[in-house]
Amino acid sequence: MPSPYDQQIEDLLAQYARQREEAAETRRRIAATTATATDPRQAVKATVGAQGELTALEFPTGAYRRMAPKELADLLLATVGQARAQALEAVSAVVTAELPPGVVLGDLLQGRVDPAALIPEEPAMPEAVRAYVDHGFDGVPSRG
Repeated sequence: MPSPYDQQIEDLLAQYARQREEAAETRRRIAATTATATDPRQAVKATVGAQGELTALEFPTGAYRRMAPKELADLLLATVGQARAQALEAVSAVVTAELPPGVVLGDLLQGRVDPAALIPEEPAMPEAVRAYVDHGFDGVPSRG
């Protein structure tokens, strides 16, 4: 015999499934993120992935040949750093909408926010469903 809470439980399960799919889509969008930076002199072009890993390094012109090693090294570091900053901004734009209000992605990435603290210990559900889960239908304890 179906309980009066069956529809609420089904709604909660559907909501959970939607949230999981949204999380998977967010992960896909993050994984697809890349950023490319080119220095003003067009000597170096760097592309990085979502986590800032260098995925491509190009020298679009021969300008690098006329540079001192230290100058080229500094330019490489600056250009890769610029690409990383752009990638972080892009990932932040994807993730910020999914974060609870007041949580800053940078704080989360740098370990200043505990991710476990963002998830409630008990799942959100109507009080009637909570009572049913805890005590069963008509006060008979549920199995579990």
